[in-house]
Parts: sequence; C-alpha cells; structure tokens
Amino acid sequence: LFRKVRHRLEGWINALREKLGLGLTIFTIVTVLGLGSSVFTAIVAAIMLAEVVTLLKLDRAYEVKLTVYACYAIGLGAALTPLGEPLSTIVVAKLKGPPHNADFFYLIKQVGLWIVPGVLLCAALAARGASRAVSRSDGLTEDAQDSVKIIFIRSAKVYLFVMALIFLGGGLTPLADRFVARLPTWALYWANSVSAILDNATLAAAEISPLMTDRQITFILMGLLISGGMLIPGNIPNIISSAKLGIKSGEWAKAALPFGGALMLVYFVLMTLLVR
Repeated sequence: LFRKVRHRLEGWINALREKLGLGLTIFTIVTVLGLGSSVFTAIVAAIMLAEVVTLLKLDRAYEVKLTVYACYAIGLGAALTPLGEPLSTIVVAKLKGPPHNADFFYLIKQVGLWIVPGVLLCAALAARGASRAVSRSDGLTEDAQDSVKIIFIRSAKVYLFVMALIFLGGGLTPLADRFVARLPTWALYWANSVSAILDNATLAAAEISPLMTDRQITFILMGLLISGGMLIPGNIPNIISSAKLGIKSGEWAKAALPFGGALMLVYFVLMTLLVR
C-alpha cells in the first residue's frame, strides 16, 4: 500500500508545510507515524519516516534528532495493538488466557494512558527547532527504495522472528513464573534498561508471565519501550531507520541516551505514584 502512495508523499508534505508551517507539519507527521504504527506496523512506519526525512532536506544534526524522537514515538505507539510490533504480539499471546484474558485492545487499556502522552511528547520535541534547521544538501538520505521481493523477505523474517519468540516465551514461562513474577516493580522496570542493547521483544518473551499483576506488567512494558529507543539495537524502528538513513551508533546514542534516561526517570516517578 505504501509503495502505491509514496510517489505522492512529497506533494502531501509540501502542502502541509504551506498550510501549517514546518514545525507543526513535523509534529503532525511524527504523531501520525507514532499512533498509526499500531495499525500499519512499526516497520512500515520506519520506512515512511526514512522517506519523509529524505524529502525534508534539512540540517543533518537536526534530522538525526528528528529520526530519534520519531523512532521513540513509533516504538511506543506500535505497542498499542498486537499488529504494531513483535513485542505487543508476544505480550498478548502470552497473556491471552486467565487471569488477564488479553484481547486485541488489551494493551490500549493497559498502557494506552502512558503511551499516548509519550508519543505526543516525542512529536513536540521532534518539531522543536525545525524553523532553525536550515536546508542543506548534506542532510540524511534514504539509501534505496525496497523492491517487492525485499519487502516480502523482510516480512517473512519478522514472522519467523515472532514465531520463534512465542515458542521461546512458552519455554521460559516456568522460569518467569518462579523468579521474574516475584520481583518488585522497581526492579522489573530498571532491569529492563538493558533493552537499549537487547531487542525488547526478546526480553518480553522471556519475562512476561500470566502470574504477574497488572501493575507489574505496566512497569515491565514501559521500561522495555522507553529504554528500547536509547540505542540502535533496542527496537526495530531504530534498526530500520538508522540503516536506511546512514545514522551511526554514536550519533544515535548522543541524541537518544539523555532523553531516554530522563524519560525513564520521569515515568518511574509518575507510575510509582499513580499505577495501582
């Protein structure tokens, strides 16, 4: 579907810029990609992001920050439904039985009130300073458009990856029931900061247990989602966008680590006070 409309993307972006201005245009695009990724998947959202950043033709330093904040938004928003990303698919699969009886809307009800403000915050930060980002020829550029064959191969790899993680999660459930489910929420939250270097879907498959309380699950999910944006290996959107736009690991870490660390701390304080 995206291949059918991508040739119109530049026209849509230019129309938005003329009507809303650059800052509000970027805020709108990042918000749509973040929340929309729960429907059209984090992979498609990351590919669309690479296309948008290429078309904007702004200063490279600003575009790196824009990409980082947008990937945070996509990583958060994609977790709202099982369609969005492997992590959400695995969590719903592991909790579909009693006592949680997770359905399609389970994650929206469980963490939606925490995710949506996070997406809007990321969009606002992505838009900040847009008016000062002078257009230059040395901005980020997408490497190449994917062929239909590459798209199908990538889709098959993701399907196999998710299937393998579901089997892994099933095998590790006894360990999760015995050890992880007994940990306090603060330990579950901060331990998952390793999601910055390990894919958060893999950690979700290993940790999530039906024996956990809703409070424990909320702390685990938000810890995984926030820390997953700090470094490139942490989440699928980071990997795709950085590869397509040629963003180096050091550039990503410089932009993402301070924001991610602050966001982890703020969310921890708020959830400790408000989540029951």
